Amino acid sequence: MKKLILFSLALAFISCGNNQKDRGTITVDGSSTVYPVTEALAEEYRSVAPRTNVTIGISGTGGGFQKFGRGEIDIANASRPIKEDEAQIARNNGIEFVELEVAYDGLAVIVHPDNDWVESFTVEELRKIWEPSAQGTITRWNQINPEWPDEEIHLFGPGVASGTFDYFTEAIVGESGSSRGDYTASEDDNVLVQGVSTDPLGLGFFGLAYYEANQDKLRLVPIDGGNGPVAATAETIRDGSYAPLSRPLFLYVNSTSLENPEVIDFMRFYLETAPSLMRDVGYVPLTEEEYKAELETFNQFVEENAPETTEEPAAQ
Repeated sequence: MKKLILFSLALAFISCGNNQKDRGTITVDGSSTVYPVTEALAEEYRSVAPRTNVTIGISGTGGGFQKFGRGEIDIANASRPIKEDEAQIARNNGIEFVELEVAYDGLAVIVHPDNDWVESFTVEELRKIWEPSAQGTITRWNQINPEWPDEEIHLFGPGVASGTFDYFTEAIVGESGSSRGDYTASEDDNVLVQGVSTDPLGLGFFGLAYYEANQDKLRLVPIDGGNGPVAATAETIRDGSYAPLSRPLFLYVNSTSLENPEVIDFMRFYLETAPSLMRDVGYVPLTEEEYKAELETFNQFVEENAPETTEEPAAQ
């Protein structure tokens, strides 16, 4: 009887180990802006590869690149290109990578629906609000436009680890990372949505997808980049007329992660499925030709970096 029990326990242990081995894990972290895209693709992928666990964190583009460069994650979501110092950390750790463009996005500048005084912003007005010298001095709406109310401005925006923060400050202030610091900051865009949607004096910015998912409780403000006010839409983002707040979004894949065939399979699935899913999650897709080119780039990266023993993932 004792031998039977020991045999049963050993069999259970072996079975558990085999299940763990079969169940691949893909780790993703980085931009909160790119998160809805990757989460939607991961959800679709789970339906065809249920034993593969795709975990997705939100630590901001900068935070994601830090983990990526240390080899802690397979894929980095990014709302800006990798910086040279971030790339050097990866290379110092023996990590090569590939940059893949996966969608277009526009930064939405939003206010509370009760705000009936702002019809649009010029780039100069946004700069006056957000530049470093505005800290502690530009605090009321009528300081931007004397016709606006003598009320406080309550600002909400991404934190300094966010690629959205980097992009906005470069496009509006003229230098990446250059901003006033006296505002409510978060790497999670849902926190910013909550802040502005509950504050009639609020003003914030984040990726357009988060506005579109919450447009019943926010108001989008058109931006005048020099040719008159333009609202952020899929069309104005794609044709570039929503300037200067349109941008591409990226994924970065770690060369060491190619030892896991599930990563290769997931990335191929991602680039092949993205065209049909992108609009559903509020982003502007690339053209089919552009997605094919990105897939070719990834396949070349796999050919150059994947171990010779790498096999296609087993049927799941």
